[in-house]
Amino acid sequence: MGAAIEVWVRGDGQYPAALDDAPNPPARLFARGTRAVADRAAIAVVGARRATEAGLSAAWRIGRVLAQAGACVVSGLALGIDAAAHAGALDVDDGRTCAILGGGIEAGAPASNGQLKSRIAARGLLLSEWEPHRPPAPWMFPHRNRLIAAMCRAVVVVEAGPRSGALHTAQFAIDLGRELAVVPGPIDHEWCLGSNRLLQREGARAIVAVEDVLDLIGPRIEVAPPRAEFTDDEAKVWDALAAGAMTVDTIAIRSHLPTTRCLAAITTLEMRGAVTCLLTGEVRRT
Repeated sequence: MGAAIEVWVRGDGQYPAALDDAPNPPARLFARGTRAVADRAAIAVVGARRATEAGLSAAWRIGRVLAQAGACVVSGLALGIDAAAHAGALDVDDGRTCAILGGGIEAGAPASNGQLKSRIAARGLLLSEWEPHRPPAPWMFPHRNRLIAAMCRAVVVVEAGPRSGALHTAQFAIDLGRELAVVPGPIDHEWCLGSNRLLQREGARAIVAVEDVLDLIGPRIEVAPPRAEFTDDEAKVWDALAAGAMTVDTIAIRSHLPTTRCLAAITTLEMRGAVTCLLTGEVRRT
């Protein structure tokens, strides 16, 4: 795995101060990776292990956008949403992410996430309250979830069924006074039932566009370039969006562009901060 495992004792300079807020904070932590990651503004992204493709895409994009903004993306290195969020953060050159494990650092992750775990150790941070070789057990994960919530300013839930462990993390966030946000899902999808109910019953913030998560770490103003700087295709897409948010197919029709050129123009405009691609599949001016 690489670097040696360090032991951080509560009260010393290494131990993250935010974890003092956790219920029964651990007296010590085992850590591998870059200590500076723990000092970044941290946002948790959690959700279902058996996630949909749409959910995985949303988690990856959210992780990437948070990392681009300089935040640390925190999750539990589980299959599904957790892994996608970590991977999105690592897609950014200087992206940082922290995995808080449900077992020891040498054992606490699914085997299929082994490569991702190594990448996090190299560029981010692995944390655990358990002895390094202690295998995970189901009862350990609620303990892990309280640390994820305490470590972060906010918790974003992407797809969670009615019994999902992500709901435990959400409840810890509520109890600790952290902000709670949810990516809304289809109302007829069981894997979104628990997360949708957080919107209904707990007043969680709805994340309807990937960039909405930036509000969780503080507003970042993006200024769209003047229209004169657009290419011809970009200008056609920009003009089409004057009518409001719409799907790519509709933009292609209104702009009289082939779909491939339309998508290329949208991608460039999104990278320049001129348009926002919503999780609904629509595009709008920023």
